[in-house]
Amino acid sequence: MSDSDLLGRLLAGEQKAYRELVARYQGAMRAVAYAIVGSRHADEVVQDAWFAVVRNLAGFQGRASLKTWLLTITANTAKTRLKHNRREVLLDDLAAPHGTVGDERFADDGHWLLAPHAWHQDSPEALLTEDELRQCLEHTLASLSELQASVLVLRERQGLELEAICNLLDISLSNARVLLHRARLKVFATLEHFEETGQC
Repeated sequence: MSDSDLLGRLLAGEQKAYRELVARYQGAMRAVAYAIVGSRHADEVVQDAWFAVVRNLAGFQGRASLKTWLLTITANTAKTRLKHNRREVLLDDLAAPHGTVGDERFADDGHWLLAPHAWHQDSPEALLTEDELRQCLEHTLASLSELQASVLVLRERQGLELEAICNLLDISLSNARVLLHRARLKVFATLEHFEETGQC
């Protein structure tokens, strides 16, 4: 279903449309909030952002996509919360990551030159390995700095362009590229180690 169809249903007050909207965009909104205010206040920011969305939905003019509008509201809500709490977003997590693979594994566009082998097996052992790998990757994602994790999630899971991520997180393009690159290095190192040893 397109955003315009969903918007029409939302404006008509259809409750199911609100559930679909939350299911579709909650993760991206949380990633933006997490990057700005950290894990402690991210859920509160997302909740406040949803209130703002509901209050202002009739005023949505369609100058940007619905997703961009929602993420901008989330970013603005998070920035307001940050000012209220008088906190600063620290960007000093740019030290070289531990246990990473080298730059020679990546093309100029940031994608892997040789991606890890895909596993397409349905045996119980293979499914167990998939679950272990998923847990290992989640552990790696949790070990990243808040900004690294947010940039990675917004780019890889939500499919946002780097420029949009920069606008949402209020960081420079070069900083976003470094954060994304270092996060990808850690994820690749985890995948490679898991492939070689079967352990996290």
